[in-house]
Parts: sequence; C-alpha cells; structure tokens
Amino acid sequence: MDHLIHPIALYLGLALVGLGLCVALPRARVSPQVIGALLAAGGLGVILVLMGLKAQGELPNLYFYVFSLVALGGSLRVVTHPRPVYSAIYFILTILASCGLYLLLSAEFMAFALVIVYAGAILITYLFVIMLATQAPTEDRTEGLKSYDIAAREPMLATVASMALVAVLTGMLFTGISGLEPRRAGASHDALLAQLPRRVEDAMKDASAITFKDRIVERDGAFQIDIENRRALVTGPDGERWVDFPANLAPRNVEALGFNLLNTHPGSIEIAGVILLMAMLGAVVLSRRQVEIDEEAKVLQARNLMEGRGAEGQA
Repeated sequence: MDHLIHPIALYLGLALVGLGLCVALPRARVSPQVIGALLAAGGLGVILVLMGLKAQGELPNLYFYVFSLVALGGSLRVVTHPRPVYSAIYFILTILASCGLYLLLSAEFMAFALVIVYAGAILITYLFVIMLATQAPTEDRTEGLKSYDIAAREPMLATVASMALVAVLTGMLFTGISGLEPRRAGASHDALLAQLPRRVEDAMKDASAITFKDRIVERDGAFQIDIENRRALVTGPDGERWVDFPANLAPRNVEALGFNLLNTHPGSIEIAGVILLMAMLGAVVLSRRQVEIDEEAKVLQARNLMEGRGAEGQA
C-alpha cells in the first residue's frame, strides 16, 4: 500500500468521503446535499492527488478516471436523491460506468453481464414496481412519497457501515491475499484448448502455420491435441504432421468463464434464471394489486358523486 498511498492518508480521505455522504443523505427538514457533495468530492480528490504523487508517472489510463468519477457521482446520487425513480436512473448510470471499468480490466463478460442483468432485467423490474405499485407525485410535490423515501432512516449508521466496508476492502485490495493457501487447480489454463479444436485451427491458419485445407486429426471421437507440448496433429494434402501452436494462443476470458459456468457450475445459471423469473412474477402481482385498488377507488368516487347529485336534486 505504501507504494501507492500512505494508509493513514487513505483512511482519513475515506473518513472525509463518509462525512460528506452522511451530510448529503436526504433529511426531513434541511438536507445540505451540496455541502455533502463538496466534502465527499474533496475527500476523493485528496486520495487521488496523493496516489498521483506517489505513482511517479505510473498513472492509470485516462478513461479510468472518467469512468470512476461517473460511477462515484452516480452512486452518490443513488443514495441521496429523494425520489426512487431518479435513484434507479442514476443506478443505471453507475452500472454503465462500472462496465467501462471492467472493459479496461479485460473482463468483457462481467461488463456484458452487468448491462444485461442489472441495467436490463433487474432495473426494469424495479422501475415497473415503482411506477405501477405507487402513486407517483409531480416533480414539485413530495407529500405523496413515503417517509423512507423523503428522509434517510439511519444516515449515521448507514454511512459508518458502508465506509468501514470500503476501507476494509480497499486495504485488502492493496495488501493482497498472500496469507491464503494457493488454490489447487486440476488442469492448466491451456487445457481448455483441447476442447476448442476449431479455435486452434483458426489460430494456426491466421499464423500461416497450416493451410486452409488442413484439419486437426480426430480419432475415436477425440482430437489429437498435445497440450503439454503445445502442438496438434494436422492432416492435409501433405499428409499428417505435428504443428506447434502459435506463441500467443491461449483461451480467452469469455471462453474460460463459459466452460466454468456451463461445465462446472450449471446449477448457478438455473438458479439465476429462477430468481429473475420470481422477480418478474412479483412485479406482475404488485401491479395487478394496484390496478384493483385504482378500480375500487374509481367506483367509490362515482358512487359519492351520484349520491351528491341526488342530495342536490332533493334539496
């Protein structure tokens, strides 16, 4: 951690960010969100400046700062905005900025999963529940909102818990997990290439190691790929021969993750599908209940109008 920032300076900056977050949380009477945002931005700026001075020219990519500022600003508005619909919209902005950070880390699957699952399925379901199961007041009127939407219940406790979690995770990120026992992996990362023969063929063709007429030999339902020596038995017009893999040939992140999910943990995909299905059914039930309440209110109002007109006629 000392290579990037002094631990005391990091935790003091996080404490200043937490103080700004606590001030910016919505309150019933006075909510100085501007002051809280300035305090949080000041604490974050102190951390970034000290990290930049310690880095000595080894600064991250420019897009890292852009996505980070957008994600932090959007997440701040998620917890401080008094209206749930706008909080959900800011949450989508935070998700998109986080996707940009994942792309910078070459984690393409995580970026796509965030967009599809969170910004797509879960956020849309949440917005449907808000719009169909609540009576949304106008922009300049908030008396129709619930008390937990107007003011934060436990701003101090929530801020302390969240910033303590951020401090612990940040310290663990810098110090690493060298004290843990190494994971005993069965096969090497390149072992997946034995299950991707067409991928190996395409890489060899791109490297001009084989021609377009050559194919990897398949015997007894298994492709002749030697992972230990990084080569494959190829047949073509010149007969059979062993051809070495290109030097840069390796399984991609998405390919390795796909095999891990569908081959090792297929139950996780099914459980995630069931959870999303139950969320959709819950949104339908809540919206149907609200429609029934609205119909009952309309019938009661029409009955009151008819009774009022009848009383006026008798008078």
